[in-house]
Amino acid sequence: MNMVHKIIFTGPVGSGKTTAINVISDIPTVRTESMATDMTRTMKAETTVAMDYGRINLPNNAAIHLYGTPGQERFDFMWDILIEGGIGLVLLVNNDRPNPVRDLRFFISAFKDFIQRTALVIGVTHSDLRPRPSTEDYQQELASLGLRGVPVFEVDARERRDIVLLIESLLCSIDPMVERRKAARS
Repeated sequence: MNMVHKIIFTGPVGSGKTTAINVISDIPTVRTESMATDMTRTMKAETTVAMDYGRINLPNNAAIHLYGTPGQERFDFMWDILIEGGIGLVLLVNNDRPNPVRDLRFFISAFKDFIQRTALVIGVTHSDLRPRPSTEDYQQELASLGLRGVPVFEVDARERRDIVLLIESLLCSIDPMVERRKAARS
């Protein structure tokens, strides 16, 4: 059996999408980064302009394909292309940006239809630099948007175990039996 699953990583510039995919991928990642030429260059030298791609290999020739979207709205035409066939969305929010709650609202709105068809998990990065808003603040914002029960975690995009947590949470949101099967194998 050759099962393929596709998870999308999105979020604003500097939220850790490229890093997260790089740290979790079982293959060398494909990155489409270019020199930042606009206000993004004050945050980082390079930025994703098309996508990031990685893969997690699973038993029985199954795989989870990981696609990272560009964070800049001017590349939003790629978002619709990348979500095609996706099973869920990992939204990374950089807590150290000027208004991370506004970023959350923006990306929830931009991916609203996809989220309604699939599943969502939120990873809050850079909480070590700025502890507010808290995960509870994000939960309240999600509830105000009609999204209750969405997992929200503080994560470090450089830490494999944190990204594994996000992916496992997303998969459990899609199929709660995933956690039971995982526990039964332990």
